[in-house]
Amino acid sequence: MKPPNKLPLTDRAGLVPFAVLASACLALSAEPSAREWSNALLCDSAAWPHAERDAAIAATPAGLRVEVAAGHLDARAEASGLAMPPSLGRIRVRVTQLGGGARWFLRVYGELRQPGRSHTLHFSRNETAAGTQEFEIDPRLCRPSLQVLQLQLGVEGAAGAFAVFDEAAFLPAVPRPNCPPRTVFQPSQVDISAVELMPNLPQPFELINWKEKAMTYDSLVFNRNARGEFLPLLWLDESHINLQQPTFGLPSYVGSPSQGQDKPNSQEGLTCLGAVLGATLAGMDKSRQESDYVTMCEAWFNTSNGLNLVLNQQRCGTGGSFWYEMFPNIVFAALADLYPNHPRLSEISRLSAERWQQAALNLTNSTGLPDFNHTSYDFATRKPVDNGRWREPDAAAGMAWLQYAAWMKFHDPSFLAAADSAVQSLQSQTANPFYEVLLPYGTLAAARLNAEQGRHYDLPRLLEWCFGVSECRGGWGVTLGNWGGYDCDGLQGSIDDHGGYAFAMNTFVAAGALVPLARYQPQYARAIGKWMLNLTNSARLFYPAAMPAGHESGAPWPGDPQHVIAYEGLRREWHGMSPCATGDPVAMRWGPKGLRQK
Repeated sequence: MKPPNKLPLTDRAGLVPFAVLASACLALSAEPSAREWSNALLCDSAAWPHAERDAAIAATPAGLRVEVAAGHLDARAEASGLAMPPSLGRIRVRVTQLGGGARWFLRVYGELRQPGRSHTLHFSRNETAAGTQEFEIDPRLCRPSLQVLQLQLGVEGAAGAFAVFDEAAFLPAVPRPNCPPRTVFQPSQVDISAVELMPNLPQPFELINWKEKAMTYDSLVFNRNARGEFLPLLWLDESHINLQQPTFGLPSYVGSPSQGQDKPNSQEGLTCLGAVLGATLAGMDKSRQESDYVTMCEAWFNTSNGLNLVLNQQRCGTGGSFWYEMFPNIVFAALADLYPNHPRLSEISRLSAERWQQAALNLTNSTGLPDFNHTSYDFATRKPVDNGRWREPDAAAGMAWLQYAAWMKFHDPSFLAAADSAVQSLQSQTANPFYEVLLPYGTLAAARLNAEQGRHYDLPRLLEWCFGVSECRGGWGVTLGNWGGYDCDGLQGSIDDHGGYAFAMNTFVAAGALVPLARYQPQYARAIGKWMLNLTNSARLFYPAAMPAGHESGAPWPGDPQHVIAYEGLRREWHGMSPCATGDPVAMRWGPKGLRQK
Protein backbone atom coordinates (compact mmCIF):
# COMPACT_ATOMS: atom_id res chain seq x y z
CA MET A 1 0.00 0.00 0.00
CA LYS A 2 1.39 3.35 -0.99
CA PRO A 3 1.54 5.79 1.94
CA PRO A 4 -0.87 8.69 1.48
CA ASN A 5 0.42 12.05 0.43
CA LYS A 6 1.63 13.81 3.54
CA LEU A 7 0.48 17.31 4.22
CA PRO A 8 2.45 19.81 6.30
CA LEU A 9 1.36 20.70 9.77
CA THR A 10 -1.17 23.46 10.09
CA ASP A 11 0.43 26.42 11.85
CA ARG A 12 -0.19 26.23 15.58
CA ALA A 13 -1.27 29.28 17.57
CA GLY A 14 1.48 30.30 19.97
CA LEU A 15 1.88 32.82 22.74
CA VAL A 16 1.91 36.31 21.25
CA PRO A 17 3.19 39.25 23.30
CA PHE A 18 0.40 41.68 24.10
CA ALA A 19 2.04 44.58 22.28
CA VAL A 20 2.36 42.56 19.06
CA LEU A 21 -1.24 41.36 19.35
CA ALA A 22 -2.46 44.91 19.90
CA SER A 23 -0.59 46.22 16.88
CA ALA A 24 -2.00 43.40 14.77
CA CYS A 25 -5.51 44.36 15.82
CA LEU A 26 -4.81 47.97 14.97
CA ALA A 27 -3.53 46.94 11.56
CA LEU A 28 -6.68 44.92 10.90
CA SER A 29 -8.91 47.79 11.92
CA ALA A 30 -7.05 50.05 9.52
CA GLU A 31 -7.74 47.81 6.50
CA PRO A 32 -10.15 49.19 3.91
CA SER A 33 -13.66 47.82 3.93
CA ALA A 34 -14.29 44.60 2.07
CA ARG A 35 -15.28 44.73 -1.59
CA GLU A 36 -18.32 42.95 -2.91
CA TRP A 37 -17.19 40.41 -5.49
CA SER A 38 -18.34 40.52 -9.10
CA ASN A 39 -17.01 38.93 -12.27
CA ALA A 40 -15.98 42.39 -13.44
CA LEU A 41 -13.05 42.16 -11.02
CA LEU A 42 -11.54 39.44 -13.21
CA CYS A 43 -10.95 42.18 -15.78
CA ASP A 44 -9.82 44.80 -13.26
CA SER A 45 -6.06 44.90 -12.75
CA ALA A 46 -6.51 46.84 -9.51
CA ALA A 47 -8.14 43.77 -7.95
CA TRP A 48 -5.01 41.67 -8.52
CA PRO A 49 -1.97 43.39 -6.99
CA HIS A 50 0.39 40.75 -8.38
CA ALA A 51 -0.43 41.98 -11.86
CA GLU A 52 1.56 45.15 -11.12
CA ARG A 53 4.83 43.32 -10.51
CA ASP A 54 4.42 40.07 -12.42
CA ALA A 55 3.79 40.35 -16.13
CA ALA A 56 2.61 36.71 -16.19
CA ILE A 57 -0.64 37.74 -14.48
CA ALA A 58 -2.92 40.09 -16.40
CA ALA A 59 -6.53 41.19 -16.09
CA THR A 60 -7.81 41.37 -19.69
CA PRO A 61 -11.22 41.99 -21.28
CA ALA A 62 -11.44 38.22 -21.85
CA GLY A 63 -10.85 37.47 -18.19
CA LEU A 64 -7.95 36.92 -15.82
CA ARG A 65 -4.95 35.35 -17.56
CA VAL A 66 -2.48 33.58 -15.28
CA GLU A 67 0.73 32.35 -16.89
CA VAL A 68 3.83 30.68 -15.45
CA ALA A 69 6.79 32.99 -15.93
CA ALA A 70 10.30 31.91 -16.89
CA GLY A 71 12.16 30.44 -13.97
CA HIS A 72 8.98 29.48 -12.13
CA LEU A 73 6.85 26.34 -11.76
CA ASP A 74 3.57 28.05 -10.92
CA ALA A 75 1.74 31.36 -10.94
CA ARG A 76 -0.99 32.54 -8.60
CA ALA A 77 -3.26 35.55 -8.69
CA GLU A 78 -4.74 36.75 -5.40
CA ALA A 79 -7.70 39.05 -4.78
CA SER A 80 -8.04 39.93 -1.10
CA GLY A 81 -10.67 41.51 1.12
CA LEU A 82 -13.64 40.07 -0.75
CA ALA A 83 -17.03 40.32 0.94
CA MET A 84 -18.86 37.01 1.21
CA PRO A 85 -22.60 36.63 0.62
CA PRO A 86 -24.78 35.26 3.42
CA SER A 87 -24.90 31.46 3.60
CA LEU A 88 -21.84 31.00 1.39
CA GLY A 89 -21.98 27.40 0.21
CA ARG A 90 -20.63 27.12 -3.35
CA ILE A 91 -18.03 28.51 -5.71
CA ARG A 92 -18.40 28.31 -9.49
CA VAL A 93 -15.43 28.91 -11.77
CA ARG A 94 -15.06 28.86 -15.55
CA VAL A 95 -11.82 28.43 -17.47
CA THR A 96 -12.10 29.41 -21.13
CA GLN A 97 -8.53 28.79 -22.28
CA LEU A 98 -5.69 26.47 -21.27
CA GLY A 99 -2.29 26.19 -22.87
CA GLY A 100 1.24 24.93 -22.42
CA GLY A 101 0.21 21.91 -20.38
CA ALA A 102 -1.22 24.07 -17.60
CA ARG A 103 -2.86 22.54 -14.55
CA TRP A 104 -5.14 25.05 -12.91
CA PHE A 105 -6.24 25.37 -9.31
CA LEU A 106 -8.73 27.27 -7.15
CA ARG A 107 -8.20 28.12 -3.49
CA VAL A 108 -9.60 30.48 -0.90
CA TYR A 109 -7.76 31.80 2.13
CA GLY A 110 -9.01 33.46 5.27
CA GLU A 111 -10.43 32.98 8.73
CA LEU A 112 -12.65 30.19 7.49
CA ARG A 113 -13.23 28.07 10.58
CA GLN A 114 -12.67 30.49 13.42
CA PRO A 115 -11.83 34.16 13.89
CA GLY A 116 -8.16 34.94 14.26
CA ARG A 117 -6.89 31.78 12.57
CA SER A 118 -6.46 31.67 8.81
CA HIS A 119 -6.55 28.58 6.62
CA THR A 120 -6.21 27.75 2.95
CA LEU A 121 -9.01 25.70 1.42
CA HIS A 122 -8.15 23.80 -1.78
CA PHE A 123 -11.17 23.35 -4.00
CA SER A 124 -9.37 22.14 -7.07
CA ARG A 125 -5.84 21.16 -8.03
CA ASN A 126 -4.17 19.68 -11.10
CA GLU A 127 -7.20 20.40 -13.31
CA THR A 128 -6.33 19.86 -16.97
CA ALA A 129 -9.64 20.61 -18.70
CA ALA A 130 -11.29 23.93 -19.55
CA GLY A 131 -14.95 24.53 -18.81
CA THR A 132 -17.19 25.28 -15.84
CA GLN A 133 -16.93 23.58 -12.47
CA GLU A 134 -18.93 24.17 -9.32
CA PHE A 135 -17.64 23.27 -5.88
CA GLU A 136 -19.67 22.89 -2.71
CA ILE A 137 -18.16 24.24 0.48
CA ASP A 138 -18.32 21.83 3.39
CA PRO A 139 -20.29 23.62 6.13
CA ARG A 140 -17.63 22.59 8.67
CA LEU A 141 -15.04 24.60 6.76
CA CYS A 142 -16.78 27.97 6.78
CA ARG A 143 -18.30 29.52 9.87
CA PRO A 144 -21.68 31.21 9.29
CA SER A 145 -20.30 34.63 10.28
CA LEU A 146 -17.50 34.55 7.69
CA GLN A 147 -17.23 38.02 6.17
CA VAL A 148 -14.12 38.33 4.01
CA LEU A 149 -11.63 36.05 2.32
CA GLN A 150 -9.01 35.93 -0.40
CA LEU A 151 -9.57 34.22 -3.77
CA GLN A 152 -6.60 32.46 -5.35
CA LEU A 153 -6.64 31.42 -9.02
CA GLY A 154 -3.53 29.88 -10.49
CA VAL A 155 -1.74 27.39 -12.68
CA GLU A 156 1.16 24.97 -12.36
CA GLY A 157 3.42 23.81 -15.15
CA ALA A 158 6.40 24.79 -17.25
CA ALA A 159 7.12 28.36 -18.26
CA GLY A 160 4.39 29.56 -20.63
CA ALA A 161 1.63 27.34 -19.19
CA PHE A 162 -1.47 29.50 -18.79
CA ALA A 163 -5.17 29.59 -18.02
CA VAL A 164 -7.81 32.26 -18.59
CA PHE A 165 -10.56 32.54 -15.95
CA ASP A 166 -13.67 34.42 -17.02
CA GLU A 167 -16.05 33.53 -14.19
CA ALA A 168 -15.76 33.09 -10.44
CA ALA A 169 -18.99 33.22 -8.47
CA PHE A 170 -19.56 32.96 -4.72
CA LEU A 171 -22.98 31.39 -4.26
CA PRO A 172 -25.25 30.51 -1.36
CA ALA A 173 -25.62 26.93 -0.23
CA VAL A 174 -28.35 24.82 -1.80
CA PRO A 175 -30.37 22.94 0.84
CA ARG A 176 -30.33 19.19 0.33
CA PRO A 177 -33.91 17.97 -0.06
CA ASN A 178 -33.34 14.83 2.03
CA CYS A 179 -31.65 16.72 4.91
CA PRO A 180 -34.55 18.61 6.48
CA PRO A 181 -34.17 20.33 9.86
CA ARG A 182 -34.71 18.10 12.87
CA THR A 183 -38.27 18.03 14.20
CA VAL A 184 -38.11 14.93 16.40
CA PHE A 185 -35.65 14.57 19.27
CA GLN A 186 -35.21 11.34 21.18
CA PRO A 187 -34.80 11.68 24.94
CA SER A 188 -31.32 10.89 26.31
CA GLN A 189 -29.75 10.73 22.84
CA VAL A 190 -26.76 12.99 22.06
CA ASP A 191 -26.09 14.37 18.58
CA ILE A 192 -22.82 14.46 16.66
CA SER A 193 -22.73 17.70 14.65
CA ALA A 194 -21.50 16.29 11.33
CA VAL A 195 -23.90 13.34 11.47
CA GLU A 196 -26.83 15.74 11.73
CA LEU A 197 -25.78 17.17 8.35
CA MET A 198 -26.23 13.74 6.74
CA PRO A 199 -29.51 12.51 5.20
CA ASN A 200 -31.95 10.48 7.22
CA LEU A 201 -32.30 8.31 4.13
CA PRO A 202 -29.47 8.72 1.58
CA GLN A 203 -30.29 8.54 -2.12
CA PRO A 204 -30.02 6.48 -4.18
CA PHE A 205 -30.24 3.92 -1.41
CA GLU A 206 -29.00 0.37 -1.76
CA LEU A 207 -28.01 -1.84 1.13
CA ILE A 208 -25.71 -4.66 0.03
CA ASN A 209 -24.94 -7.87 1.91
CA TRP A 210 -21.62 -6.96 3.47
CA LYS A 211 -21.07 -10.34 5.13
CA GLU A 212 -21.57 -12.10 1.81
CA LYS A 213 -19.14 -9.68 0.14
CA ALA A 214 -16.53 -10.35 2.83
CA MET A 215 -16.85 -14.11 2.48
CA THR A 216 -16.67 -13.97 -1.31
CA TYR A 217 -13.60 -11.73 -1.04
CA ASP A 218 -11.95 -14.32 1.18
CA SER A 219 -12.69 -17.15 -1.26
CA LEU A 220 -11.13 -15.14 -4.10
CA VAL A 221 -7.97 -13.72 -2.53
CA PHE A 222 -7.03 -16.92 -0.66
CA ASN A 223 -7.67 -19.17 -3.68
CA ARG A 224 -4.31 -20.72 -4.58
CA ASN A 225 -5.77 -22.34 -7.70
CA ALA A 226 -7.16 -19.18 -9.29
CA ARG A 227 -5.85 -18.57 -12.79
CA GLY A 228 -5.92 -15.51 -15.01
CA GLU A 229 -4.42 -12.05 -15.22
CA PHE A 230 -2.72 -11.20 -11.87
CA LEU A 231 -3.98 -14.49 -10.37
CA PRO A 232 -3.57 -16.14 -7.98
CA LEU A 233 -3.36 -13.21 -5.60
CA LEU A 234 -2.07 -15.36 -2.72
CA TRP A 235 1.46 -16.69 -2.52
CA LEU A 236 3.27 -18.81 0.05
CA ASP A 237 6.38 -17.26 1.56
CA GLU A 238 9.25 -19.57 2.52
CA SER A 239 11.65 -16.82 3.59
CA HIS A 240 11.38 -17.77 7.31
CA ILE A 241 12.37 -14.26 8.42
CA ASN A 242 10.66 -14.41 11.82
CA LEU A 243 8.78 -17.70 11.69
CA GLN A 244 10.31 -21.11 11.02
CA GLN A 245 7.47 -22.22 8.79
CA PRO A 246 5.82 -20.88 5.65
CA THR A 247 3.75 -17.72 5.85
CA PHE A 248 1.71 -16.03 3.12
CA GLY A 249 1.52 -12.87 1.07
CA LEU A 250 -1.15 -10.80 -0.62
CA PRO A 251 -0.52 -7.79 -2.88
CA SER A 252 -1.44 -4.37 -1.54
CA TYR A 253 -3.23 -3.74 -4.83
CA VAL A 254 -4.04 -5.97 -7.78
CA GLY A 255 -1.11 -6.38 -10.16
CA SER A 256 1.49 -4.80 -7.88
CA PRO A 257 4.82 -5.18 -9.71
CA SER A 258 6.88 -4.78 -6.55
CA GLN A 259 5.30 -7.61 -4.56
CA GLY A 260 5.19 -11.36 -5.01
CA GLN A 261 6.67 -14.75 -4.16
CA ASP A 262 10.03 -13.84 -5.67
CA LYS A 263 10.22 -10.67 -3.55
CA PRO A 264 10.61 -11.65 0.13
CA ASN A 265 9.41 -9.15 2.72
CA SER A 266 7.33 -7.28 0.14
CA GLN A 267 3.86 -8.05 1.54
CA GLU A 268 2.30 -5.59 3.95
CA GLY A 269 0.99 -6.59 7.34
CA LEU A 270 -1.94 -4.21 7.03
CA THR A 271 -3.12 -6.07 3.93
CA CYS A 272 -2.45 -9.61 5.15
CA LEU A 273 -3.36 -9.31 8.83
CA GLY A 274 -6.41 -7.26 7.86
CA ALA A 275 -7.63 -9.97 5.48
CA VAL A 276 -7.41 -12.61 8.22
CA LEU A 277 -9.13 -10.38 10.77
CA GLY A 278 -11.91 -9.34 8.38
CA ALA A 279 -12.68 -12.94 7.41
CA THR A 280 -12.75 -13.96 11.07
CA LEU A 281 -15.21 -11.19 11.94
CA ALA A 282 -17.39 -12.40 9.06
CA GLY A 283 -17.57 -15.83 10.69
CA MET A 284 -14.72 -17.80 9.10
CA ASP A 285 -12.08 -19.73 11.03
CA LYS A 286 -8.85 -18.79 9.28
CA SER A 287 -6.90 -21.36 11.29
CA ARG A 288 -8.77 -24.23 9.62
CA GLN A 289 -8.52 -23.53 5.90
CA GLU A 290 -5.93 -24.90 3.45
CA SER A 291 -3.36 -23.51 5.88
CA ASP A 292 -3.44 -22.14 9.38
CA TYR A 293 -3.32 -18.51 8.31
CA VAL A 294 -3.68 -17.37 11.91
CA THR A 295 -0.38 -18.95 12.95
CA MET A 296 1.18 -17.57 9.76
CA CYS A 297 0.37 -14.05 11.01
CA GLU A 298 3.08 -14.48 13.65
CA ALA A 299 5.59 -13.75 10.86
CA TRP A 300 4.93 -10.01 11.23
CA PHE A 301 6.26 -10.03 14.79
CA ASN A 302 9.72 -8.63 14.11
CA THR A 303 12.13 -10.83 16.10
CA SER A 304 15.00 -11.21 13.63
CA ASN A 305 15.90 -7.52 13.97
CA GLY A 306 15.36 -7.49 17.73
CA LEU A 307 12.49 -4.97 17.71
CA ASN A 308 9.89 -7.43 19.05
CA LEU A 309 7.00 -5.49 17.55
CA VAL A 310 4.26 -6.34 15.09
CA LEU A 311 5.11 -4.14 12.11
CA ASN A 312 3.87 -3.58 8.58
CA GLN A 313 6.61 -5.75 7.11
CA GLN A 314 8.36 -8.82 8.45
CA ARG A 315 11.64 -6.96 8.65
CA CYS A 316 11.52 -3.20 8.97
CA GLY A 317 12.53 -0.38 11.23
CA THR A 318 10.52 2.22 13.10
CA GLY A 319 10.49 5.99 13.12
CA GLY A 320 8.72 6.61 9.81
CA SER A 321 5.07 7.01 10.82
CA PHE A 322 3.24 6.40 14.08
CA TRP A 323 0.13 4.97 12.50
CA TYR A 324 1.95 2.60 10.14
CA GLU A 325 3.91 1.21 13.09
CA MET A 326 1.12 1.15 15.68
CA PHE A 327 -1.89 0.01 13.67
CA PRO A 328 -0.53 -3.50 12.84
CA ASN A 329 -0.29 -4.07 16.60
CA ILE A 330 -3.96 -3.12 17.00
CA VAL A 331 -5.01 -5.59 14.28
CA PHE A 332 -2.82 -8.30 15.81
CA ALA A 333 -4.25 -7.71 19.29
CA ALA A 334 -7.74 -8.20 17.84
CA LEU A 335 -6.64 -11.50 16.29
CA ALA A 336 -5.17 -12.63 19.62
CA ASP A 337 -8.53 -11.96 21.27
CA LEU A 338 -10.45 -13.88 18.61
CA TYR A 339 -8.15 -16.93 18.66
CA PRO A 340 -7.54 -17.75 22.34
CA ASN A 341 -6.49 -21.27 21.34
CA HIS A 342 -3.36 -19.75 19.77
CA PRO A 343 -1.42 -18.80 22.93
CA ARG A 344 1.56 -17.46 20.97
CA LEU A 345 -0.68 -14.67 19.64
CA SER A 346 -1.46 -13.55 23.17
CA GLU A 347 2.21 -13.69 24.11
CA ILE A 348 3.12 -11.51 21.12
CA SER A 349 0.29 -9.12 21.90
CA ARG A 350 1.55 -8.67 25.45
CA LEU A 351 5.18 -8.19 24.40
CA SER A 352 4.17 -5.55 21.86
CA ALA A 353 2.00 -3.71 24.38
CA GLU A 354 4.90 -3.66 26.83
CA ARG A 355 7.21 -2.24 24.17
CA TRP A 356 4.75 0.54 23.36
CA GLN A 357 4.23 1.21 27.05
CA GLN A 358 7.97 1.78 27.44
CA ALA A 359 7.88 4.10 24.42
CA ALA A 360 5.15 6.14 26.12
CA LEU A 361 7.30 6.42 29.24
CA ASN A 362 10.23 7.61 27.13
CA LEU A 363 7.97 10.23 25.53
CA THR A 364 6.73 11.57 28.87
CA ASN A 365 7.46 15.27 29.33
CA SER A 366 7.40 17.68 32.26
CA THR A 367 3.59 17.49 32.45
CA GLY A 368 3.84 13.83 33.41
CA LEU A 369 2.08 12.78 30.21
CA PRO A 370 3.51 11.22 27.05
CA ASP A 371 3.97 13.71 24.21
CA PHE A 372 2.92 12.29 20.84
CA ASN A 373 3.31 15.52 18.87
CA HIS A 374 5.90 13.87 16.66
CA THR A 375 6.03 12.01 13.37
CA SER A 376 6.97 8.72 15.03
CA TYR A 377 9.16 6.99 17.59
CA ASP A 378 12.40 5.15 16.84
CA PHE A 379 12.61 2.05 19.03
CA ALA A 380 16.29 1.61 18.16
CA THR A 381 17.33 5.01 19.52
CA ARG A 382 14.42 5.28 21.98
CA LYS A 383 13.74 8.80 20.81
CA PRO A 384 10.88 10.58 19.01
CA VAL A 385 11.25 11.36 15.32
CA ASP A 386 10.25 14.61 13.64
CA ASN A 387 10.62 14.76 9.88
CA GLY A 388 9.70 18.45 9.63
CA ARG A 389 6.72 17.77 7.35
CA TRP A 390 3.95 16.32 9.48
CA ARG A 391 3.12 15.09 12.96
CA GLU A 392 0.72 12.43 14.18
CA PRO A 393 -0.56 13.49 17.60
CA ASP A 394 -3.44 11.02 17.53
CA ALA A 395 -0.88 8.28 18.20
CA ALA A 396 -2.01 8.92 21.78
CA ALA A 397 -5.35 7.42 20.74
CA GLY A 398 -3.77 4.28 19.32
CA MET A 399 -1.69 3.93 22.48
CA ALA A 400 -4.80 4.24 24.65
CA TRP A 401 -6.55 1.40 22.79
CA LEU A 402 -3.51 -0.89 22.82
CA GLN A 403 -2.90 -0.40 26.52
CA TYR A 404 -6.53 -0.79 27.55
CA ALA A 405 -6.88 -3.93 25.42
CA ALA A 406 -3.79 -5.30 27.18
CA TRP A 407 -5.29 -4.41 30.58
CA MET A 408 -8.54 -6.22 29.76
CA LYS A 409 -6.63 -9.33 28.67
CA PHE A 410 -3.75 -9.49 31.15
CA HIS A 411 -4.95 -7.37 34.13
CA ASP A 412 -1.56 -5.79 34.70
CA PRO A 413 -2.18 -2.41 36.41
CA SER A 414 0.63 -0.82 34.42
CA PHE A 415 -1.42 -1.26 31.25
CA LEU A 416 -4.41 0.53 32.79
CA ALA A 417 -2.18 3.37 33.98
CA ALA A 418 -0.67 3.68 30.50
CA ALA A 419 -4.15 3.76 28.92
CA ASP A 420 -5.22 6.55 31.25
CA SER A 421 -2.11 8.64 30.57
CA ALA A 422 -2.59 8.19 26.82
CA VAL A 423 -6.21 9.40 26.93
CA GLN A 424 -5.16 12.33 29.10
CA SER A 425 -2.45 13.16 26.57
CA LEU A 426 -5.03 12.99 23.79
CA GLN A 427 -7.39 15.29 25.68
CA SER A 428 -4.60 17.80 26.27
CA GLN A 429 -4.53 18.58 22.55
CA THR A 430 -5.88 22.05 21.81
CA ALA A 431 -6.87 21.28 18.21
CA ASN A 432 -8.23 18.29 16.30
CA PRO A 433 -5.31 15.79 16.14
CA PHE A 434 -6.80 13.31 13.62
CA TYR A 435 -4.09 12.10 11.24
CA GLU A 436 -5.04 8.77 9.61
CA VAL A 437 -6.82 5.93 11.48
CA LEU A 438 -5.96 6.03 15.19
CA LEU A 439 -8.23 8.69 16.69
CA PRO A 440 -11.42 6.54 16.68
CA TYR A 441 -9.61 3.83 18.67
CA GLY A 442 -8.69 6.25 21.43
CA THR A 443 -12.27 7.51 21.46
CA LEU A 444 -13.53 3.97 21.97
CA ALA A 445 -10.95 3.43 24.73
CA ALA A 446 -12.14 6.61 26.47
CA ALA A 447 -15.76 5.42 26.23
CA ARG A 448 -14.85 2.09 27.81
CA LEU A 449 -12.78 3.70 30.53
CA ASN A 450 -15.75 5.93 31.39
CA ALA A 451 -18.19 3.01 31.47
CA GLU A 452 -16.01 0.33 33.02
CA GLN A 453 -13.53 2.24 35.18
CA GLY A 454 -15.60 5.23 36.27
CA ARG A 455 -13.51 7.80 34.42
CA HIS A 456 -14.92 11.11 33.18
CA TYR A 457 -13.15 11.72 29.92
CA ASP A 458 -14.58 14.32 27.52
CA LEU A 459 -16.17 11.92 25.06
CA PRO A 460 -18.27 14.55 23.21
CA ARG A 461 -15.10 16.45 22.29
CA LEU A 462 -13.33 13.31 21.06
CA LEU A 463 -16.31 12.32 18.93
CA GLU A 464 -16.61 15.77 17.42
CA TRP A 465 -12.93 15.47 16.47
CA CYS A 466 -13.59 12.08 14.84
CA PHE A 467 -16.30 13.60 12.65
CA GLY A 468 -14.85 17.09 12.30
CA VAL A 469 -11.95 18.49 10.29
CA SER A 470 -8.38 17.74 11.30
CA GLU A 471 -6.08 20.57 12.33
CA CYS A 472 -2.89 18.52 12.00
CA ARG A 473 -3.68 17.23 8.50
CA GLY A 474 -5.62 19.88 6.64
CA GLY A 475 -8.90 18.73 5.11
CA TRP A 476 -8.92 15.26 6.70
CA GLY A 477 -12.34 14.25 7.96
CA VAL A 478 -15.66 12.53 7.27
CA THR A 479 -17.30 13.32 3.93
CA LEU A 480 -20.57 15.18 3.54
CA GLY A 481 -22.57 15.94 0.43
CA ASN A 482 -23.99 14.71 -2.83
CA TRP A 483 -21.40 13.82 -5.47
CA GLY A 484 -22.75 13.70 -8.99
CA GLY A 485 -26.20 12.57 -7.91
CA TYR A 486 -25.00 10.15 -5.21
CA ASP A 487 -25.18 10.91 -1.51
CA CYS A 488 -21.62 10.19 -0.35
CA ASP A 489 -21.84 11.02 3.34
CA GLY A 490 -19.98 9.31 6.12
CA LEU A 491 -16.80 8.17 4.37
CA GLN A 492 -13.32 8.87 5.73
CA GLY A 493 -10.70 10.82 3.81
CA SER A 494 -9.87 14.24 2.43
CA ILE A 495 -12.82 16.60 2.16
CA ASP A 496 -11.03 19.25 0.06
CA ASP A 497 -8.99 17.27 -2.50
CA HIS A 498 -10.93 17.91 -5.75
CA GLY A 499 -13.94 18.44 -3.48
CA GLY A 500 -13.47 15.09 -1.72
CA TYR A 501 -11.35 11.94 -1.85
CA ALA A 502 -12.54 9.15 0.47
CA PHE A 503 -10.61 5.95 1.19
CA ALA A 504 -12.01 2.46 1.62
CA MET A 505 -9.58 1.26 4.28
CA ASN A 506 -9.97 4.35 6.45
CA THR A 507 -13.75 4.18 6.16
CA PHE A 508 -13.99 0.54 7.20
CA VAL A 509 -11.48 1.03 10.02
CA ALA A 510 -13.40 4.00 11.44
CA ALA A 511 -16.62 1.99 11.41
CA GLY A 512 -14.98 -0.96 13.15
CA ALA A 513 -13.58 1.27 15.87
CA LEU A 514 -16.63 3.45 16.59
CA VAL A 515 -19.68 1.20 16.18
CA PRO A 516 -18.90 -0.65 19.47
CA LEU A 517 -18.94 2.70 21.27
CA ALA A 518 -22.74 2.59 21.52
CA ARG A 519 -22.46 -0.47 23.78
CA TYR A 520 -20.59 1.56 26.39
CA GLN A 521 -22.20 4.96 25.79
CA PRO A 522 -25.77 4.20 24.60
CA GLN A 523 -26.62 7.91 24.40
CA TYR A 524 -24.78 7.89 21.05
CA ALA A 525 -26.69 4.92 19.60
CA ARG A 526 -28.89 7.06 17.35
CA ALA A 527 -26.01 9.17 16.02
CA ILE A 528 -23.78 6.16 15.35
CA GLY A 529 -26.70 4.36 13.70
CA LYS A 530 -27.46 7.29 11.40
CA TRP A 531 -23.80 7.55 10.44
CA MET A 532 -23.65 3.83 9.65
CA LEU A 533 -26.80 4.04 7.52
CA ASN A 534 -25.03 6.65 5.38
CA LEU A 535 -21.63 4.94 5.46
CA THR A 536 -22.89 1.51 4.40
CA ASN A 537 -24.82 3.07 1.52
CA SER A 538 -21.92 5.26 0.37
CA ALA A 539 -19.22 2.60 0.81
CA ARG A 540 -20.73 0.36 -1.86
CA LEU A 541 -19.46 2.93 -4.39
CA PHE A 542 -15.89 1.82 -3.66
CA TYR A 543 -16.61 -1.37 -5.60
CA PRO A 544 -16.58 -2.00 -9.37
CA ALA A 545 -19.93 -1.89 -11.19
CA ALA A 546 -21.61 0.01 -8.33
CA MET A 547 -22.12 2.94 -10.72
CA PRO A 548 -22.73 3.23 -14.46
CA ALA A 549 -19.85 2.67 -16.86
CA GLY A 550 -17.36 5.51 -16.95
CA HIS A 551 -17.30 6.13 -13.21
CA GLU A 552 -14.17 4.05 -12.61
CA SER A 553 -10.59 5.03 -13.41
CA GLY A 554 -9.69 1.52 -14.53
CA ALA A 555 -11.17 -0.98 -16.95
CA PRO A 556 -13.15 -3.82 -15.34
CA TRP A 557 -10.78 -6.58 -14.21
CA PRO A 558 -12.03 -10.03 -15.29
CA GLY A 559 -10.35 -11.67 -12.31
CA ASP A 560 -13.03 -10.28 -9.98
CA PRO A 561 -16.36 -11.08 -11.66
CA GLN A 562 -18.32 -10.70 -8.41
CA HIS A 563 -16.80 -7.26 -7.67
CA VAL A 564 -15.54 -7.94 -4.16
CA ILE A 565 -12.20 -6.10 -4.33
CA ALA A 566 -12.71 -2.40 -3.62
CA TYR A 567 -10.97 0.48 -5.30
CA GLU A 568 -8.62 2.33 -2.98
CA GLY A 569 -10.82 5.40 -2.97
CA LEU A 570 -13.76 7.37 -4.26
CA ARG A 571 -13.25 10.87 -5.64
CA ARG A 572 -15.94 13.50 -5.84
CA GLU A 573 -14.63 14.40 -9.30
CA TRP A 574 -11.89 13.01 -11.51
CA HIS A 575 -11.44 13.93 -15.17
CA GLY A 576 -15.05 15.00 -15.51
CA MET A 577 -16.53 11.96 -13.77
CA SER A 578 -18.48 12.47 -10.53
CA PRO A 579 -18.14 10.44 -8.45
CA CYS A 580 -15.26 8.27 -9.61
CA ALA A 581 -13.96 5.05 -8.04
CA THR A 582 -10.20 5.10 -8.34
CA GLY A 583 -6.90 4.73 -6.55
CA ASP A 584 -3.46 6.28 -6.60
CA PRO A 585 -1.74 3.41 -8.51
CA VAL A 586 -3.99 3.88 -11.56
CA ALA A 587 -5.01 7.52 -11.32
CA MET A 588 -1.44 8.66 -10.72
CA ARG A 589 0.00 6.18 -13.23
CA TRP A 590 2.51 4.37 -11.05
CA GLY A 591 0.55 1.12 -10.88
CA PRO A 592 0.46 -2.01 -13.06
CA LYS A 593 0.54 -1.42 -16.81
CA GLY A 594 -2.11 -4.07 -17.34
CA LEU A 595 -4.83 -1.78 -16.01
CA ARG A 596 -6.18 1.03 -18.15
CA GLN A 597 -4.71 4.37 -17.19
CA LYS A 598 -6.63 7.61 -16.80
